[in-house]
Amino acid sequence: MWANESVFYQIYPLGFCGAPFENDGVLEHRILKVLEWVEHIEKLGCNAVYFSPVFESDTHGYNTRDYKQLDVRLGTNEDFAKVAKALHEAGIRVVLDGVFNHVGRGFFAFQDVLKNREASAYKDWFHIDFHGNSNYNDGLWYEGWEGNYDLVKLNLRNEQVVNHILEAVSFWVNEFDIDGLRLDVAYCLDHDFVRRLRRHCDGLKEEFFLLGEMLHGDYKVLVNGEMLHSATNYECYKGLYSSFNSMNLFEIIHSLLRQFGPENWTLYRGLHLLSFVDNHDVTRAASILTNEKHLPLLYALCFGMPGIPCVYYGSEWGAKATKQQGDPALRACFEEPLENELTEWIAALAEAKRGSEALNYGAFRSVVLTNKQCIFERKTETERVLVAINADNEPYMAHFDAGCGQAVDLISGKLHDFGGGSELSPYSAYFWKMEK
Repeated sequence: MWANESVFYQIYPLGFCGAPFENDGVLEHRILKVLEWVEHIEKLGCNAVYFSPVFESDTHGYNTRDYKQLDVRLGTNEDFAKVAKALHEAGIRVVLDGVFNHVGRGFFAFQDVLKNREASAYKDWFHIDFHGNSNYNDGLWYEGWEGNYDLVKLNLRNEQVVNHILEAVSFWVNEFDIDGLRLDVAYCLDHDFVRRLRRHCDGLKEEFFLLGEMLHGDYKVLVNGEMLHSATNYECYKGLYSSFNSMNLFEIIHSLLRQFGPENWTLYRGLHLLSFVDNHDVTRAASILTNEKHLPLLYALCFGMPGIPCVYYGSEWGAKATKQQGDPALRACFEEPLENELTEWIAALAEAKRGSEALNYGAFRSVVLTNKQCIFERKTETERVLVAINADNEPYMAHFDAGCGQAVDLISGKLHDFGGGSELSPYSAYFWKMEK
């Protein structure tokens, strides 16, 4: 699967393009802005772009109106075709957000229900009680996602609903050659629907990638041979930053051992979960870390651990925003991409990761672990890489059996000699490819 050897770049298009929050119905060709960023995405070393919602919606993108239409605030379908073509020509895959658990109140079928009530041909597309009422005083009750009544829950047991969604997926594959979908709130989706979707996508395009948003629970419930290929690794998201803030690397290594370690009870060995330090829903990494010198180390840990690393637009140069400031701050519009030492560092990490069999597919084993330092091994039958991190402001001398005399650092290209121990510089990270 191509995704297992990829570095993802996430764009939240409505924010990225500076679109108004409310759908004003005014056509603006804002999505073409992505064309100006293709070179930057390439240079960063990302070879897949995950677009948060692009379908026509009421406001923030997750309240869909039309599954086959680019949001008018972003442009036309022809505009998106140009963007997809440019990305593909640059060797960059395209993954879209599939919001299939719910739709917006502006969705045509729900509007028909509001107008025609019991006589609507679409009344069974949703979970409706005509004897109740909603927060919008509709004179009927309907199920909204987690009590949010601007998000009308679909009845994924209804064959017409399922066919409508599958036809839309076929449309985006056939017209734009998209390479995958990220399923919003996948943990809420009907499991039979997910199986149907997987079979449908397998028949549409070879190695079509299905990623699920999972905030909690057992990832294997949805990530398996019949359903999804991957899920968002929220368990490790929290451990990544809090391990640095508390100067307790035991936290993240414990999670990684639980998920990918060598023990028989390990939960997810062999799975490729999506790894991230931030996204459109959480505080940006540069704002959540208490020590800014840990930011490069945070990315090194994300790229060195098992999984598929994903970079959120703007965070590659250290953009800041907190959840408390609201979604518009997290989903900012930047005039142009910036480049600094952090972007160069991430580009080096991406090159190392994409070119290493061990970093893409290797088993995970902890080698050295203290509160402020960790060294772990990623190993396949043909390659062995040690990831070493020192979060302290002092040098650290690590003594362990390296199993060889020398290694080359995949990030810097420098040769490393293990004789007499390995000194880790303050605030440093290394990807040592071991000589046989």
